[in-house]
Amino acid sequence: MPELPPRSAPVITIDGPTASGKGSVADGVAAALGFHVLDSGALYRLTALDAERLGIDLDDEAELAACALALEPTFTSSRIFMDDRDVTDEIRAERIGNLASAIAPFPALRAALLDRQRAFRRPPGLVADGRDMGTVVFPRAELKVFLVADVEARAGRRHRQLIERGATADLDMLKTALHERDARDANREVAPLVAAPDAITIDSSHLGLDEVIAAVLELARAKGVAGGAR
Repeated sequence: MPELPPRSAPVITIDGPTASGKGSVADGVAAALGFHVLDSGALYRLTALDAERLGIDLDDEAELAACALALEPTFTSSRIFMDDRDVTDEIRAERIGNLASAIAPFPALRAALLDRQRAFRRPPGLVADGRDMGTVVFPRAELKVFLVADVEARAGRRHRQLIERGATADLDMLKTALHERDARDANREVAPLVAAPDAITIDSSHLGLDEVIAAVLELARAKGVAGGAR
């Protein structure tokens, strides 16, 4: 599925590294605008989860791509279901996140998920978060945001999230894992994590969630994308 022409349904892309807050920002911006939302990372996590369940070799690119094509998830508000099973919390586990990061560089897997991601674009508009939304999936998006934060801030956020979910977490280990994932995402040959040339960078290291959402909404208004933002 080729990318639809601009204005068929406006798109705001929010790319950035792990734990930069892009998912929460995307949800808040989408809610304010009444837009749909795409958590692209969830599709890679779902693939990793299902591949693990099926015993697929995580080095088998063709089998992973086939697994991604066969996914039939259901997205309802803030929950994600696979075969009527709520997997929302399961795919957010650090282990699944690391597996998803490891398989994400495979070109065949990324190609398998491309059309599925673009299918989320429908009226009245879409807010898409990920790592290559503005560079590969929606290169003609009306507004592109590249959300960054320093490792200290991101590790602290991830640590709080894990504690709130009742999981154990070591802050130093999280910092090390973030450094490793940043390097892997930035240096992969296919769709590396990089800001699109026309993206606007926002550093959320010392900003609250509401402040970042407000900043993106202001950019959307300036671009004429916001419409009747609430």
